[in-house]
Amino acid sequence: MTDILTNLRNICGDTYVLSGNDDRKAYDTDVFGDKIGSSLAVVRPANTDEVAAILKLAHETGTPVVPQGGNTGLAGGATPTADTTQIVLSLARMNAIESINPETRTTTVQAGVILQNLHDAVAKHDLIFPLIFGARGSCMIGGNISTNAGGSNVLRYGNTRALVLGLEVVLPDGRVMNLMNALYKNNTGYALKDLIIGAEGTLGIITRAVLQLHPAPVARATALLSVASLPAALTLLRKLQDASGGAVEAFEFMPENHMQGYQRLNPDRTLPLETPGTVNILTELGATSQLLARPGDDGRSLIENLLEDVLTTGFENGDILDAAIAQNDSQRDAFWHIRESAYEVATSDGPAIDFDVSVPLDQVETFLEQAAKRLAPVVPGMRNTIVSHLGDGNIHYGVLPENNRDGIAPALKTRVMEVVEDLVTELNGSFSAEHGIGTSKRPSMARQKDPVALDAMRAVKAALDPQNIMNPGKVLP
Repeated sequence: MTDILTNLRNICGDTYVLSGNDDRKAYDTDVFGDKIGSSLAVVRPANTDEVAAILKLAHETGTPVVPQGGNTGLAGGATPTADTTQIVLSLARMNAIESINPETRTTTVQAGVILQNLHDAVAKHDLIFPLIFGARGSCMIGGNISTNAGGSNVLRYGNTRALVLGLEVVLPDGRVMNLMNALYKNNTGYALKDLIIGAEGTLGIITRAVLQLHPAPVARATALLSVASLPAALTLLRKLQDASGGAVEAFEFMPENHMQGYQRLNPDRTLPLETPGTVNILTELGATSQLLARPGDDGRSLIENLLEDVLTTGFENGDILDAAIAQNDSQRDAFWHIRESAYEVATSDGPAIDFDVSVPLDQVETFLEQAAKRLAPVVPGMRNTIVSHLGDGNIHYGVLPENNRDGIAPALKTRVMEVVEDLVTELNGSFSAEHGIGTSKRPSMARQKDPVALDAMRAVKAALDPQNIMNPGKVLP
């Protein structure tokens, strides 16, 4: 152990290795504070060569390594165990945006770049990296790629996987795999890049990436709506997509109790809707062409008028019950604040049994109805927290038992998970939509993942990491 620590210091320098009595709590504890490990050391390399040297040392000594970015993951994938054997490898120092190419709309970054910093940098070129979610101020690109992060813009731009053109990856034995290109077509064998994306650091460590950028919208139209039903909401989504040529960037569902919870936590804020209904939708359209951005006779952009025209039709046929259209950036921010307060609303009534699931779009209503029906006898007096990226079928579903502030019995949690995940499987959905597996969903993998698929995953893991030193105990049951 002493030799390992000495070698780590030789690789990175004394300043960048924490061990012994050094404070490592921020690295050893997950974002919720309920997964607490005890690392042998935390090492913070400055470049790919140092990462390669660390993994070569780990390979030679059989020392487990836990890669860590911003430590904002929600499934425990970046937390070490409590047995003091694992090295946490933090990518925080590798935070350079190496280049931004406005002509090809690509950027080359190191894995430790904070997502918000990338947003700010590319905005100077009238470009966006369209990955948006609440942790953007602290999460890092390497972690986003390792978990194939989602967010509110998936409807238009896809998950992180769709935004990655190239990767540099250090394999468990210390070799560097160079997949760094900015190609849209590269048909040269196995899709190794896609194998690494979403692997949660179990197959290697992402050190650099080439990412696809998009033109920044030159005009936006944002509305908060009360809709008659979920099927009516999906009809509205289709009409907005058709009318705008696919310009819908977000289509977020918030039920009535979310709006009530938000109002309770923010009594100084006035809800934009006079009468929030059972189904409330936040939608946003982004115009990237000057055609849809140019002002009409009323001074508003054509995309704003397009949105209003579709909503007017919805009012006339009874699909829309109430609507508020943002008139400026301040109102737009106020609308989004309601949606982005989902975590605060969900946790305001104590701990919940949380799910991050996805189902086909036309099965969202069925899921919600059947989940309530099947859980009623299992969890008497059950309450729910629900928000959904409705445009891509992703539902964040929380179950709050009575007296939950005293904790939730493990047996009850297991039973609730079985009921919900069995339903998701029946509906041809996924028990993990965007948060990954980590440690939290390993039991779900054992119950729900196709056994042949698990065998294939284990074979890949054994081939690339025969000593099981890369983030052991994560993903695979």
